[in-house]
This record gives sequence, C-alpha cells and structure tokens, in this order.
Amino acid sequence: MHSIGKGASIPGSQEYRISTFQSAESSTNHGAKIARYLLVKRAADIIIAGVLLVSLFPLFAIIAALIYAYDRKAIFYWQLRVGQDGRLFRFYKFRSMVVNADAIKASLLSRNEATGPIFKMKDDPRITPVGRILRRYSLDELPQLVSVFIGDMSLVGPRPHLPSEIAACPHYPMERLSVPPGLICLREVRGRSLMSFDRWLDSDLEYIRTRSTSTDFSILLRVFRAVVQAEGAY
Repeated sequence: MHSIGKGASIPGSQEYRISTFQSAESSTNHGAKIARYLLVKRAADIIIAGVLLVSLFPLFAIIAALIYAYDRKAIFYWQLRVGQDGRLFRFYKFRSMVVNADAIKASLLSRNEATGPIFKMKDDPRITPVGRILRRYSLDELPQLVSVFIGDMSLVGPRPHLPSEIAACPHYPMERLSVPPGLICLREVRGRSLMSFDRWLDSDLEYIRTRSTSTDFSILLRVFRAVVQAEGAY
C-alpha cells in the first residue's frame, strides 16, 4: 500500500489542475470572443440599417406610391413573428399581395409547393403586379431595416417564423430562437425558396454554431448577387 508523504501530490492531480485551468481559461476566452462579436454585430446593425434607411428613403417613397396607386389600399403588411427567446414582435413588409390574402390562403393550401409548415406558390394568384416585382428582388422586405435598427432583428440571422409554423413542426429546433432573427440568412444565398424546410433549419443551425463577424459580412456580400440575379425568388 502506497503512502503519500507531506508535500506530495496525488498521481495525476497536477495534470488535472493544469487541464482544469486551461479549460476555464479557454471558456473565458471564448466568452470574451462572443461578447466582442455581439458588440460588433449590434454596432454594425445600427450603423448599416441607419445608413440604408436614410439613403433608401426615396426608394421607399416610390415603392409606397406604386403600391397605393395600384389599389388604394394599405402600403404595409405586418404579422406577429417569433423572435429571440420566443419573444413575439411585429414583422413588417411592403404589401405585395391583395389585402384579403390571408382569407384566400385557405382555398390555396392544396396547391402549396413548399415543404414543412410554410406556404409557398410560384404563381400565387394573391400577388399583385407591383408585388411580383418587389418579391423578385426582395424589396418587400426593406421595412424590416427598422426592426434591425431598433434591435428586434439583426441584419444576418435565422428568418423569423410565425407562431403557427413553429407549433406545426414537432422537430423544430429551439436553438434557432437563441439568437436574434435576421433580415438575411444562409438560405438567401443557397437557393431561397428552392430550399426545403428541413435544409433551411439545418442551414440556420450551421450559421448559429459557426457565426462570426467575417461570416456575417460574407453572407451580406453574397446576398446582393443572389438578389440581383433573383435566384429562387417567388
């Protein structure tokens, strides 16, 4: 039987203490890195969204005039969407459909072309002529820059879903709600409406687990090409 004299240490204890210290130090460094990233991300959201809201104001005015000129109805459309930590917020778009689009939707469900709990139709009869152009180039999403500026959304992050869409998906990953929803997500540069619902969720989880400042700016740069080329848009 071995005895442990004064000043001696249990075999392996020194290695354990070193390992524990390194693990704690690594965790601290990772936490500091995430904190810096979130600070830079929020600052970029405020600055970029603010600049775009001011510089694109003439475009906003033109779009609003075209929508109103078509049918003299509401310019904006809003829904309650699920944000970070499950918090509901108002999600705005330029109206691209007829005003009773939600009421008509029930009669079109059998023609749904999307997978999962979402509804998509390439030739949706509810879309107005003006709305078709807006949706082709994602101009209907521009009002969400206000949500980015005030902090309900971020420039880059998972797109926010409706409460009913989340409720209808038993395997919905709650990790997706751990970050602010985004104006742009990986789906926007990987096929947009052509991507299946499950692949969409997977791409969002991929983003959440690997997100960084360089990743965010890479997605922002790539999305301009995808929007201009109208890849998978309808």
